[in-house]
Parts: sequence; C-alpha cells; structure tokens
Amino acid sequence: MDGIQLEIMWSNMISIVSEQARALQRTAFSPIVREAGDLATALFDADARMVAQAITGTPGHINSLGSAARNLIKVIPPEDLVPGDVLITNDPWLSAGHFFDITVLTPIFRGETLIGYCGSTIHHTDIGGYGVGAGARDIHEEGLWIPVMKLYEAGRPNQTLHDIIRRNVRTPDAIFGDLAAQVSSGKIGGERLNLMCDRYGLDNIDELSNEVIQRSEQATRDEIRKLPGGTFHGETSFDVPGGEVITLKTAVTIDTDAGDIIIDFEGSSPPSKSGINVVTAYTHAYSSFAIRSVLNPDLPNNAGSLAPIRVKSPDNCIINAQYPSPVNARHVVGMYVPFPILKALAPILPERVMAEGSGAVWTVQVQGKDKEGVPFVSSMFNYSGGTGARASKPGLSATCYPTGVAAVAIEVLEASIPIAFTTKELVRGSGGRGQQNGGDGQRIGFRMRSNQEWLLNAIPSRLRLSAEGLNGGESGARGSFQINGKEADEARKILMAADDQVTMITPGGGGIGVPEAA
Repeated sequence: MDGIQLEIMWSNMISIVSEQARALQRTAFSPIVREAGDLATALFDADARMVAQAITGTPGHINSLGSAARNLIKVIPPEDLVPGDVLITNDPWLSAGHFFDITVLTPIFRGETLIGYCGSTIHHTDIGGYGVGAGARDIHEEGLWIPVMKLYEAGRPNQTLHDIIRRNVRTPDAIFGDLAAQVSSGKIGGERLNLMCDRYGLDNIDELSNEVIQRSEQATRDEIRKLPGGTFHGETSFDVPGGEVITLKTAVTIDTDAGDIIIDFEGSSPPSKSGINVVTAYTHAYSSFAIRSVLNPDLPNNAGSLAPIRVKSPDNCIINAQYPSPVNARHVVGMYVPFPILKALAPILPERVMAEGSGAVWTVQVQGKDKEGVPFVSSMFNYSGGTGARASKPGLSATCYPTGVAAVAIEVLEASIPIAFTTKELVRGSGGRGQQNGGDGQRIGFRMRSNQEWLLNAIPSRLRLSAEGLNGGESGARGSFQINGKEADEARKILMAADDQVTMITPGGGGIGVPEAA
C-alpha cells in the first residue's frame, strides 16, 4: 500500500479503538474502569488477528485480549455469527486469567459480510464466589465461570445467560452496567469502522490489516536483529500473602537469524495452593510487554509485533496454571514476570532496563453493608510502590511497572462506598539509593464508615523481600500491612470489626549504580 494512504487509514483505526476506550470509560459503572482505566479495547480483522489497540489500558488485558479473540471464534466460528451477535467469556484459560476480567467480542458486519471484530476486556467489581483475594482452594470456589456464549443473539439479549449472571453476583446492577458499557463501545467501534470503509471505498479491511500486521512484524524482527545473539539468564524472588516465597527464572534466547526471542521459565516455582497462579496468556502478555519496552515501544502493538516473542514454561510451574488451580489473584505473580526478563537483558541493554520495582499493585477488596443495610463490594486499585531506577533517571514514586492502571482518587472511592481515608502520602527515602534512586512507596490508611462488621481481601507483596538494586544500587524498603497498628499477612479473607483501621505502606523500588558517599 502507498505509505501516505496507509498512515492516514492507520490513524483512523487508532481513532476508532481510542473512541471505543473513551466510550467504555465514560459509561462504565465501576470506578476501576471509569477512573483507573483497568481495561483494554482492540480492533481485529476477519481472522481475529489484533490490528490496533487503544493507548488506554494495561498489558495484562491488552495482550491477553489479542489471544482471547482467536479463542472465542474457535468455539463459536464466524459461520455461526449474524449481525447483532455479541460474544462473552471470562474463562481464565481463554481470556485474561481470572473470572473478574470479562471479555466481550462484537462481530462487525458490512452488509451481510463479516469484516472484523471489536473487543474489550475490563475488570468487573464482583463475580460472586470468594472475591478478588487469594484464599480460594480451587477455581470453582472463585466465582461464576462464563463459558464462551452469545451475550446477545441477533441484537436480542440471551435472557437465560443474563438471569444466571444476575443471580450469581452480589452487585448485579453494577455488573450489567459495565457489560452494557462494553457492548456499547463495541457497537460504536463497528459503526466507526464501517464509516471508515465508506470514506475510502473499502469492502473489507483485509488488505489494510495484512499491511499493518506484516509491517509491524518485520519492524519488530529488525529491532531484534540489532541485539547480540545468545541466551541470557535472569532471576527474581519475592514474597506473597501468607509469606510464601516465589522465584521466577528466565532464559532469554535471542535468535538474530530468525528475528525471534524465546523466553523460557524453566526452574521457576511450582504451582501455589493460593489463588496466585498465572495462566499462560497472562504470562505471555507481561513477557511480551517487557520485551516491547526495551525494543522500540513506538511500534504498534498487534498480532504482528507480538508474533516474534514466544514463551515456554513447564507444566508444573506457577506461571503455567493448570485446571483446577485457583487464579483469582494471578496479578500478584504475573506483574513480577518482567523483572527476571529485564535482569537477563541488563548486560546487553544497560541503558534501557530498570532495576526491580515494588512489583504487583496491592489490591484491596472491601465487602459489607452500609449503615442503611445496603450491600457494597469494591476493589480499590491501584496501591503502588515505587518503580526501579532507570539508567539515567530516578524511579517513579507510587507508580507500578508493568501495569498501566492509574490510582482511583480517594474522593471517588469515598463517594461510591462507605470508606474514609485517614492517610495518603509518599514515604520519602523508601526507594533504594544509587547513582539513580528507586522510586518511593506510599502510606495509605483507611477505615469503614459503617456500624457493623465487614470483610477485607488484601493482597500485599514484598513484605519480607525487598526490590533489588542493579549494578551496585541499594534495595528498596520493604512494605508493611497493618491492622490497628499490628502487622498482618494473610492470604485469606479477614473479618473486620466496624472500627478497625488499616494501614498500608507499599515498597520502594531498587536503585541503579553504586551510590555516592554521603
């Protein structure tokens, strides 16, 4: 295709997926989606290959969504789809790794011809079952499992499925409000794609998607070929709720002839009894994000640019969860996946990698009834520690690498659930010292504005093992999770008294380089 023509139509596609994301955020019920941006939207061609994604979102959703679209049409093939159909699933092994993340896929028709799909994945506030914590013993305790089905059939709601979802969740109005937002954003994306086809006289997007995907793959392989070939090793260890220590090991093989990178997790920790196990799609999502971060981040993120990055892991491994492993808190391990990869690449790309950061966001779910007896459930993202230092800049404070989820403003949370925050401030100096210091963690305190008991699901990490520095940099400070001033470290749901107070001190990031003498 002509380069100018391609650039114009590519800009149109980015506008389409970005409008999808904005529509989803504007209409979502959940603060996690509306305020924090815990979502992904993408546009796919008729073969369910991801062509374009919105700039809003988190890698765990975006790259998993790329796999989910193909998985959904394997179950319900294109010949069984008609205009007005909408597909849905939250199957962890087919989509984003746990029940809370629901994927909605909308087929796009031009007349009677299927030309592509609009997809979205968002974190829903509640899906029944145990909740967002790590305390379930197998996946069937974790919530409602939605197989690949039609949420809408020829424009009409699948009433049986709607009734099943409504009776299995604690806050059905919020769930259906967020599902409606996903359906609406998919419809908008389909309308905008058809308008683009009208504008440029296209019957379909096959030629356009082939050009974008082929160019993206070629550009990625060219970047890989610039690296020195060979196999490089990295390792990271961290503690998770209950004191369990997890080790992730990687062997990163760079094949400069083929332009491939293979990441092998052989030797990593075995599966956990807690719900922190990670499915392969989520592992690949954060592995590929780590590689993309140090190659050329400006390249489009689509089926082409992801194709040269492959992930291998043994079956008996925490980042290759097998049924019926519990997986609800899979981000606790999944968000550490980039660190051993970056450590492996540090000797050959010292100017592009960062030191270890605080790791996974500290997810907190509160559940109970307010003073009027109305039930509430809320997952309160995003309590981040500090990122690791960068080669020429300090780490960022109260910011999580690798997720892209923002913090929900405390004013928003206080307006949506009966909670009162007592403290929210940076912990100065908690980042590791170095030529470049690691980012600082933060202190957050809260209590519930209720007159009865409530339930707390909290998933802190790095309470024992600090984020390591790089090239002589010092480690960051450890985190601390306290209830009424006493240290707590539980993988299970905790019953709280009405006046209990929680204090969280998130970890600091590691420094880079030997610090100068004081």
